[in-house]
Amino acid sequence: MTGSAEAAPRWAIGLIAGVVVAGAVFYVSLTLRRPEPPTYPPSSTEPRPAEGRLVGPILYTVDARDPAAWQFFSFARGSVVVDPRPFDWDLAFRRFEVIVNGGDALSGMGGVMVVEGPAGDSLDVLPEDGYEGTVVVAGDSLVASLGDWYDYSMLTHLLSPRPRTFLVRTADGRYAKLRFESYYCPGAQPGCVTFEYWYQGAGGPDLRSRQEPPESSLSP
Repeated sequence: MTGSAEAAPRWAIGLIAGVVVAGAVFYVSLTLRRPEPPTYPPSSTEPRPAEGRLVGPILYTVDARDPAAWQFFSFARGSVVVDPRPFDWDLAFRRFEVIVNGGDALSGMGGVMVVEGPAGDSLDVLPEDGYEGTVVVAGDSLVASLGDWYDYSMLTHLLSPRPRTFLVRTADGRYAKLRFESYYCPGAQPGCVTFEYWYQGAGGPDLRSRQEPPESSLSP
């Protein structure tokens, strides 16, 4: 009986050790088989003005690889803006961070709200209220609904966009919607934020058709 009592713990220890080793091997194998994320080269910085009309879907990639500099994007210009004035940009990108031109300490009227899952694909008339601007916390700029646009895998160490649509009120009060598509440049280098967007340059929340600008025309 003494021999059996001593053998059982050894057997259990061996089993546990085997499970740990197998788990480690499985983890390493998953890491080594890291999937290739979709990649896109940075888009041109040449403006593609909407000129007061509905545009989209348009795929655009912002080169946000520099962790020390924000890259500013304008829906009206259809491109990144270098050295923008206060109302010249709608979204700004720095690595995986994204802010909107509105809210605390920012000049624009911008805001954002999120629609989970595929429901945003068919949403063509956007709400006019309920948008969240940028909130400044401890000297840094944060937008809660844009701060979690991605998931991060501890196994693959890759960032992937969540299945959600972001509704945007722009710096001058127009409307757009977008979906993030990727975070990677060619070669799987992080920092190229790619998104697909629709933008109503005429100034209304209806993304189904062209609208005439209101009499108090909003400047692009």
